[in-house]
Amino acid sequence: MFDGSTLVYKYDGSFEGLLCCVFESYERKEIPLEILPPEGQPGLFDTLKYIETDSHKAHRVYDSIPIKISLEAQEMVKLAFLTCASHKERLIFYFLRLGYKVGGKVTGMLTDDNVNALQKAVHNLTFESHRLKGFVRFSVYNEGLIAIIEPRNFVLPLLATHFSNRFGNEVFMIFDKTHKAALIHQAGRMEIVDVEDWELPEPEEKEAEYRRLWQQFYNTIAIESRYNPRCRMNFMPKRFWKHLTEFYPEQKAKVGAVKEDKLQGERTLMRRH
Repeated sequence: MFDGSTLVYKYDGSFEGLLCCVFESYERKEIPLEILPPEGQPGLFDTLKYIETDSHKAHRVYDSIPIKISLEAQEMVKLAFLTCASHKERLIFYFLRLGYKVGGKVTGMLTDDNVNALQKAVHNLTFESHRLKGFVRFSVYNEGLIAIIEPRNFVLPLLATHFSNRFGNEVFMIFDKTHKAALIHQAGRMEIVDVEDWELPEPEEKEAEYRRLWQQFYNTIAIESRYNPRCRMNFMPKRFWKHLTEFYPEQKAKVGAVKEDKLQGERTLMRRH
């Protein structure tokens, strides 16, 4: 048996792999100090133990959650794994251990630091996915719809059903630049796949015209007397603006201003010499 005070698990980064860590802990009667993803690095004095992923063990743990805890806890664990929470593996691990002790009431035990942190992380995930359902902007390329997002959490699984229902007959892709993954929908089928870094090509003439029309509509309906940038940023944080069609002109203006400032600086330098 490993020394629990320095024991650290490392797994393959999958949801099944994390559930296998839970299984290993109970089977070996040991509690790891930390559970590391593939890129995680153990401390100098940690005892590292790599946990192999076994689908049978993972399903045993997953199926036990609604029986010994609750369906709500099972859903919470699934969502928590998609979050960007720091040390989410450890939070999920201790949440499940506590849940196996106290049952379904664990989801409401907000005085527990692990449960509280996990609830906040899940809320952050669902709120971000809710926002992106309205903030995703598609562009047409070769008869397909393409959008780019840069979320903090891995929200593609939460966006999949919404957009497949909305664009059931369309071919579309939502590229998650943060997590290098893409949701691809075609012929009634959808799949989330790993994608290396990818940039949206320059828009075709027809797409560029549609963008101009949308920007004109956006500017036309704006009420100048009610312009409130602080309020706008509360409802639409600036980190989303980069991929919003209606803000493209503002970004281009900024780029142009930077180039003009640089050119002006070069002219000044030339005059001095």
